[in-house]
This record gives sequence, structure tokens and C-alpha cells, in this order.
Amino acid sequence: MSKSDDYDNELVQLQLALIAMQKKAIKDGWKILAVFEGRDAAGKDGTISRIVEHLSKRATTVVALPKPTDREASEWYFQRYVEYLPACGEAVLFNRSWYNRAGVERVMDFSTPKQQEQFLRDVPAFERMLVENDTRYVKFWLDISREEQAKRLKARREDPLKAFKTSDLDRVAEEKWDDYTKARDEMLMRTHSDVAPWICVRADHKKAARLNVIRWLLHAAGDKKIAKGVAKPDPEVIFSFEPSALEDGRLAR
Repeated sequence: MSKSDDYDNELVQLQLALIAMQKKAIKDGWKILAVFEGRDAAGKDGTISRIVEHLSKRATTVVALPKPTDREASEWYFQRYVEYLPACGEAVLFNRSWYNRAGVERVMDFSTPKQQEQFLRDVPAFERMLVENDTRYVKFWLDISREEQAKRLKARREDPLKAFKTSDLDRVAEEKWDDYTKARDEMLMRTHSDVAPWICVRADHKKAARLNVIRWLLHAAGDKKIAKGVAKPDPEVIFSFEPSALEDGRLAR
């Protein structure tokens, strides 16, 4: 059996477990919230697609918000995100989220240093409120190497079927690699907490990243019946953030 067959077979089994988890979530009124952040081309779209592929369309929402309108830009920063938070029995996955303020907005000067500092100060309290109000919350940081990012962005530009995945910011992502690294480091250090830890994913290998994110979600559900037969997440691929990861090679520099 090839590695591709191994991947396909495990993915099907994990997706069946996700269906079982969602059935329980609907029955028991779980509020599930997942945030996916990471480098450009780190594989957020593909990972989210595999997670939601066979889930209930009514009970599952993927949120990828566009640039804010002038009115939204004048609101309390978290306001337009709150509208999409899950109610009982629902799962919401953010493909980029309020953490734009700590990443692209900082690097591209789309917000002021004062606004960025206020965000970093406020977001731990915001997330604590979510968790203390019974939201099952997890946030993933998908990390890739500089070389892998360049390869994926080049492939995007050359594939007409990926026209909607390319943007002017792609080129900037490569040019401002070091700025994004600095922003990532500060964001992880200041917004990782016991109630809302960052789960870091080494995503140079897309298939391994996808499988391990789903494994993590299933084990994090805390239900032995759901997790039965599901391999444990590979710590070489996925792990809860700790400061040493910024220096020991686990996160790309």
C-alpha cells in the first residue's frame, strides 16, 4: 500500500470520527470554535476543507472575512467577528480571524501601533470570556519554511485554477518574511494562555499537517468513544506552543 493510500484511508476514518463528534456536539449542545492562522500558503484552506468536507452544512460555518468596510473599521475591533460565533450545536471555523491585527495589519501598516498594542492586550481577556461561556475553542498556527512558502506561492501563480488564491500580498509575504516572523513571535508569546493555547503545526508536509490537526481536534473533544482508534497527534508535527519553539527549530525563522 502506498503512502497516498495510507493517507486516504486514515483521512476517511478521521472524517467518520468527525461526523460522530458533530452528532454528539449537536445532541449535547457543544459550541465549537476553531481559528486557523499561519503564513501565507501554509495550507489553511486545504486543512479546513478536509475537516468540513462531510460535516453538516447547517451546523458548520467557515468564515473568511474580506477587508472591513469603513463602518466596520470604526467599530469595536472584535464586533464583526462576534456576529459569527457559534451557538449550541454549531461549529464555526475561521480561516484567518481577529489575529489579522497581530499579523498582516501590523506588517502592512493597516492599523496603528496603538491599535495593535490594544489588541494584544485585549485578546486574552476576549478569549477567556469565550471559553468561560462554554465555547470549545482551539486556535491553530500553521507554520512553513521560507523555501516551502516560495515554492507554493510560485505554484499558485503558475496555476490558472488557483487564480482566486493569489493576491498582491503574496509577493509581500516573501519580501517581508522577517517582519512576519517578528510579528508571529510576539503574537504567540503574548496571546498564548492556559485557557486558549496556540497549537502549532509544522505544515511543510500538507498531508501530515491535515491528519494531525484532525487528530488533535478529535482527542481534544475529550470523549474516549470518539477518539477510539484515532492515532495520537505526532509531536514532531503538532504541539502546544512554548517559547523554546521559537529558537529550537520547531518554528521557521
